[in-house]
Amino acid sequence: MNGKKDTQMSKKKGKIWWFIHVTFRNFILDIRINYYRKIFGMSIGQGVKISLNAKLDKTNPRGIHIGDDTYIAFDAAILAHDMSRLKHEDTYIGARCFIGARSIILPGVKIGDQVVIAAGSVVTKDIPSNTLAAGNPAKVIKPIKTGKLGIIER
Repeated sequence: MNGKKDTQMSKKKGKIWWFIHVTFRNFILDIRINYYRKIFGMSIGQGVKISLNAKLDKTNPRGIHIGDDTYIAFDAAILAHDMSRLKHEDTYIGARCFIGARSIILPGVKIGDQVVIAAGSVVTKDIPSNTLAAGNPAKVIKPIKTGKLGIIER
């Protein structure tokens, strides 16, 4: 009997720790997004989640535009300037998109709504809405439909 109580207590502590961890992490993410909006002037929609390791271009921060309910995974880079050509261009990411880990979105690119960019992709050209794109350079793979945070609906 004692073993069962210990297991239940351990599960309860685990759930409490998980809740605190997730709540604290979301709080930090929200502070960071507000910092991007207010200090850098980036256009970031409601319900957006940006990994702490994602990189958003601070050389041309007003050139970053992200739609509602979009998720940007770790080590993704979103650029709005090109130093080698001395260009500053607006980069748009639509609503309900998912930008995979270690993806690079180059300056001037427009990504439509409900788009998933696969991990490690390099987006050099515009991507139409409701598509999955992957590769280097990224190419449209197939049509899809996504929900909140770019999660693919089946």
